[in-house]
Amino acid sequence: MTPKQNNSLLLLKFLLSLILFAFITISSLAQTSTELFRVKSRHATQAVAVDSLHFYAISNARIVKYRKTSQDSIATWSGPLKHLNSGIVIQGKLYCVNSNYPEKPMASSVEIFDPKTLQHIGNHSFGIYEGSCTWLDWYQGHWYAYFAQYENDGGEPGKGVAYSTLVQFDAEWRRTASWILPKTLVERLRPMNLSGGTFNKDGLLYCSPHHDLELYILRIPKIGYELEWLKTISVPFQGQGIAIDRFQKNVLYGIHRGNREVIALKLE
Repeated sequence: MTPKQNNSLLLLKFLLSLILFAFITISSLAQTSTELFRVKSRHATQAVAVDSLHFYAISNARIVKYRKTSQDSIATWSGPLKHLNSGIVIQGKLYCVNSNYPEKPMASSVEIFDPKTLQHIGNHSFGIYEGSCTWLDWYQGHWYAYFAQYENDGGEPGKGVAYSTLVQFDAEWRRTASWILPKTLVERLRPMNLSGGTFNKDGLLYCSPHHDLELYILRIPKIGYELEWLKTISVPFQGQGIAIDRFQKNVLYGIHRGNREVIALKLE
């Protein structure tokens, strides 16, 4: 093979690698969901929770309950909380994560409500812990709580997004395991962090960033201490707390904070 032919072959390989990289990137960001509905709610600023018949728009210190069928609001709770971040309905109770963001030192708690009446019925305080708790879920007999660190005025000095931790607890809130974010995802999130997260029935974690219109699909590793980043999905959610509808197959709820909307999607 002549030098000229060799250079042509190297150029061809380089172009093919660029095409393959572009295909993988576009595929990972492709729209893989269908919008079911969106509802205006001025309280849709931090998160949404969902159960069999209702969804709940969550702001810093207020929860508003809506019917799924008519999207009418039917109940409201408001109280002296600092910064509600997310909500899930588990075994007949609504669990909401609360933090003191952007105050320091970071402190967080889980606030528990009766979803029928929205009466506050319980509390678990983490106090000062690994960071600011932004979301919580219950999966296969364990609690999973995510503690975020930031690289802005809300962050702790000397730390950053890389210090964020997903912590597994047992039913009595005893720590049993923890994981960190992959370095590539840390770079994508900086200076903010994951604002929402939930387990799907497939055992994968669906996580939302603070601003971007996308979801990150993560997996608990079988070996090591770093979460596995499998895929990125384009969605109309503008970050914040998300919720899997456990009563409808592959239906996910999120909010668009800028538009004050609750949005329901069917994942393909």
